[in-house]
Amino acid sequence: MPAMHLQYQADAANGAAGSSYHVPVLYAECLDALQIKSNGLYVDCTMGGGGHTRGILSRLGPSGTLVAFDQDADAAANVPMDSRLVFIPENFRHIHRFLRLHELLPVDGLLADLGVSSHQFDVPDRGFSYRFDAPLDMRMNTNAPITAADLLNNYDAVRLQQMLSNYGEVTNAKTLALAIEDARRTLPFETVSQLLHVLKPLSKGNPHRYYAQVFQALRMEVNDEMGALKDLLDQILKVLKPGGIAAIITFHSIEDRLVKRFFKTGSTEEEEAEQGMDMIYGKSKSSPFELLTKKPVEASEMEIKQNERSRSAKLRIAQLK
Repeated sequence: MPAMHLQYQADAANGAAGSSYHVPVLYAECLDALQIKSNGLYVDCTMGGGGHTRGILSRLGPSGTLVAFDQDADAAANVPMDSRLVFIPENFRHIHRFLRLHELLPVDGLLADLGVSSHQFDVPDRGFSYRFDAPLDMRMNTNAPITAADLLNNYDAVRLQQMLSNYGEVTNAKTLALAIEDARRTLPFETVSQLLHVLKPLSKGNPHRYYAQVFQALRMEVNDEMGALKDLLDQILKVLKPGGIAAIITFHSIEDRLVKRFFKTGSTEEEEAEQGMDMIYGKSKSSPFELLTKKPVEASEMEIKQNERSRSAKLRIAQLK
């Protein structure tokens, strides 16, 4: 859509002031999806560099309100100075609790960009990237108790294999899990270089893709990303007002499947979702949502050229009935 591409270029240039920290993915598509009302109340669950946050603020009027969540202490430096913004330095899995605490319920729209920020990848000492030798940390909330090194040193081979397979889709997950268990007997894992030493002889195909898969699995486990997403989804029905819109960007197939199932059935549990599709009096039980996207919205070729990390982004949008 040329108009949307032009909007993206203009907004990304003017509104995404935090782009050196993180380039906002599907920027114009997200703002359009929320159908922002001038006097509305909205939530950005993942403020990050503030790109989407600034975009939403640009479409709000003087009486509108935006609540922005981010658990990463570094993100606090990106909070726009705007009286219409309420910043909450917490994980979005606590969304209902804090919105109720601030008496900001229900909301007109909610946006969650589940991608890791470019800043987190690019700051060496956070340990998110295999490109830098650093402590194996990977915590988005640096006050959290468990690091990637802790997982590598304490998970048994079965649990390591499950993590690598489920979150990283690592094809030789069992072999790698046993290699990790063997390596730590000699020296506990502390740094990225130690992990790469184990990965290099086991990598299949493109080694960089293999490393990325392993690091993704560790990051998702350290931060309980699937648990946090499930918690968020389970609270959406209590947070959105009727007619309110939820827009969620995922970057992993397991995340996308969960969001898709929730929007179709109103449940994050597989059994409940299946029951919700059972025939009742000849009709399937209806979802509490109207799907505004039958298929996920993906980045255009132009955006992918500008931001390679947008390639795997999928945006799903639903409206509460």
